[in-house]
Formats: sequence, C-alpha cells, structure tokens
Amino acid sequence: MELLANERSIHEQFHDIASFRAAFARLMSMRAAARRFDREVYCHTGFLIVHPLSGMSMQQAIGRLPDRNESRAAMTWLTRAGPFWDDVRRHGADDWLECRGDIVTDSVVGEAAFRTLHGVECGLVSVTPSDNWNFTPVEVVWRQKAEKLEDRCAKVDNWWDAGALEDGLREADPPPTSWNELRQASANRFENLTFAKDCFEPLDGVPFAGSSAMRLHMLLDVLNRLADAFDAAGKRTPDGHQIYQEHFTGDNAWFSDSSASEKSDFRNELTFPHPDSPGKSLFCTWHGKVRRLNLRLHYSWSGRAGEPVYVVYAGPKITKR
Repeated sequence: MELLANERSIHEQFHDIASFRAAFARLMSMRAAARRFDREVYCHTGFLIVHPLSGMSMQQAIGRLPDRNESRAAMTWLTRAGPFWDDVRRHGADDWLECRGDIVTDSVVGEAAFRTLHGVECGLVSVTPSDNWNFTPVEVVWRQKAEKLEDRCAKVDNWWDAGALEDGLREADPPPTSWNELRQASANRFENLTFAKDCFEPLDGVPFAGSSAMRLHMLLDVLNRLADAFDAAGKRTPDGHQIYQEHFTGDNAWFSDSSASEKSDFRNELTFPHPDSPGKSLFCTWHGKVRRLNLRLHYSWSGRAGEPVYVVYAGPKITKR
C-alpha cells in the first residue's frame, strides 16, 4: 500500500502553535508507524506552502516549534527526504476527479483515487482535527473524457490515527523490496497472465526502484484485467473497452506497438522463446512503458478471448539506438 500525506486536511484550522504542534506530532507518528511496516508516507513538494494557521505557512509554523529536533525532522521530511508523490505522479491536469462536489484534480486526493482505480493499493494520511477530512473511505469520482466511458468511483482509505493505520498495514500486502519479490508477487496475483520463466531476469542488473516496481505492477494489472474482460460470446465487455481506451490509445498511452523501423532493426531482439511450446518463438512488439529507468514490459497477445497473454520480458528498453 502506498500512503500519501493529505495536505488538504490542513486549512488554517489551528489557532496557536501548541495545537498545531500536537496535530503535526500525530502526523509524524503515522509516518513512523508506516516506516515500521517498510512504507513511506509520500508528501507533496508544495506541502510547506499550506497554511495551518491564519496568515502562517507550514514552513513558518514548523520554524516556531519549540523543539529544534522536532522542527529539523519535519523540515528534512518535507524538503529533502520525501519521498514526493508529485515526482511519480500518475494523473494528468486534464483528468476530471471530483470529491463531494469539489474538483480534486491536481491534488493528493485525486492522485490517491487515480492510483486506486488503476490497481494500486493507496491510502491517505490526514491531519486531525480537520473540518473536512476525518472520515473514511474518501469517495472520488473520475469523470471520463472519452465518449461512452462511464464515470468510475474510487473508495480511498483515509487514516488520521497511528494505531488505526498500523491495523490497516498489518492487513495490506507488503510492498516489494526487490525485483525477485515483484516477480513472485506477480506470479501469485495475476492469474490471467502466463509468465515466461526468465522474463524478469533482465532486471537482475538494474538497481531496484520501488516506484518503477509499482509501475510494472500497474501495467501487469491492466493486462490482467483486460485479458478477463470478455463476455460469454467472446466479445469485449464495456469494462474492457474502457481499459483499452484509457491505456492503449492516445499520445500518453501506457502501452504501444513498436514502430515499423524498430520491428525491422530489432527483429531478433524482439523475438522470444515460446513459454509453452519448446522450439517455437513469439514476436513481441507490444509493450508497456516505465519512464523511470527506461524499462519495458513486452507481451504477446492477439486481443482475442480465451487466448493466453504471455509476458516474456521485463527490463531495460530493447530498441535503443
């Protein structure tokens, strides 16, 4: 589970430094609880500009904390250590995300909802007391731009107490801490995909990055859901059409085919042993993209119902010139 600090839960609700200090201590205790479960609480690079007190920014309020060690730890998290969710942001500025009638695009709430809708366990960590954000789950509607695509609703878990957060994390799947753990988790979870035995081996020489592992997880989740999105007559379901429109079309598609020149110049590199038929091969030009580390996920599938989806390669981009 990914955890994002909800800066929207800070809205000038504190009247003095003492009450702010107590609330911020609760936030830091939730961060500490998350780290005990090998999780990080992601913050926004602009967290310091929100106003916990009238006329006083977060940075100014933290600077007035009486304990210098407390102040230093908070500033280190929010300015240098992070991690920062907007560095690995998933949703775009033109995605229409709405919560309780308010637009939450370009906010942590929209980001958490978008990740949840795309197969990533994601929750919010909020400050308490807060007039508007001490409830769970947080329901966010994603209004689709494309015609004939239905609105989708995400229910995002929200925590404002360290004990409750620890209970939630005990029930959540642990995040992968290595490429091997990603391989094992993928094989166990994505039952509609067939993985080549050596498909993750190209990652062995790549330094592990949690955000890239999560992106690969998201790509596999899309393929897994799409492979199962057919009705009894073998036709793609409305959900299948929606997945295809979201992730396989447009300039920012998560998946695409290799170009004609790449297919010609890298034919050998894009040809893989058939996982189920020794001596045969698969020409796998369709791929999912991971921008960080420049990784690719190659697979073979006709798009027809009932046919296996073979995942044959996860590793550095093959068609480098």
